Amino acid sequence: MDYHHVTAMANEAVDLLACRPGGIYVDGTLGGCGHARLICERIMPAGRLIGIDKDADAVAHARRALAPYGEAVTIIRGNFARMPQLLARAGVGRADGILLDLGLSLHQLRASGRGFSFRQDEPLDMRMDDRQELTAADLVNRLSAAELASIFRNYGQQSRSGRIAAKIVAARGRQPIRTSRQLARIVAAALGGRARKAAIHPATKVFMALRIAVNEELDDLRTFLDSALDLLAPGGRLCILAFHSLEDRMVKHRFRKWASACQCPPRLPCTCGGRARVKLLTPRVLRPANDEVENNPMARSTRLRAVEKKRDV
Repeated sequence: MDYHHVTAMANEAVDLLACRPGGIYVDGTLGGCGHARLICERIMPAGRLIGIDKDADAVAHARRALAPYGEAVTIIRGNFARMPQLLARAGVGRADGILLDLGLSLHQLRASGRGFSFRQDEPLDMRMDDRQELTAADLVNRLSAAELASIFRNYGQQSRSGRIAAKIVAARGRQPIRTSRQLARIVAAALGGRARKAAIHPATKVFMALRIAVNEELDDLRTFLDSALDLLAPGGRLCILAFHSLEDRMVKHRFRKWASACQCPPRLPCTCGGRARVKLLTPRVLRPANDEVENNPMARSTRLRAVEKKRDV
């Protein structure tokens, strides 16, 4: 299997991890292994990388790509939301750095055959982990118009979600919606000629919303953030690359909360006596350089944020 992907902001993200020889680092989303390779190069000798991904294709690729590093690399097929359990299984208490890249890989979009994109006509699947049962076709063919509209609006920020959902329900009444292009045509027809002439395909937001819903991406990120600081050694760093505003907003708010001494509700006098748990390494979000976007258009929406856990926490 040829697994092709161009990693976004690889050097910037790994630089922020401040990898050191002999350290323990976690790549929670191996993908094409662009970040993992750089981490391995910087932590040898005696370093250790724990690589995690729930996509079987990514795990198979990682086993080949990271084989030169031998026993220094432990590869686990699993969900980063369960990182406490996965690290315990690998015999790791706390890590010196954790990295998450929340974007889709080029392989998933163009070669996985799972309907993440409408460029090819593929089964409407969208599962990152094919061990789970729920697919995008299940959602499209079973949910009510109101439930579909809520997904498109809340996850895809699609303003005409109600109209699209109504068209989907009408279309599936004639025949089940099974493929990516079948769904894309329905969405394009629902939005009309002006949308079809736009620079971005009219189905883009709908596909993103369905992918987020199928894979419970926001729930997984929230669960991970709930335990992330406990997984870091004092002075350890957490770097997260997000690719849409919903993910980035969640990361930004959580990082700022950790960096604030007071944890009391806003506009109330401080009574908690709290202290900051992290130092913000990116007071402002980092974005890819123009030349990177020119060479890798998929990187254009990348947002990189990082924190360092305080040593007295």
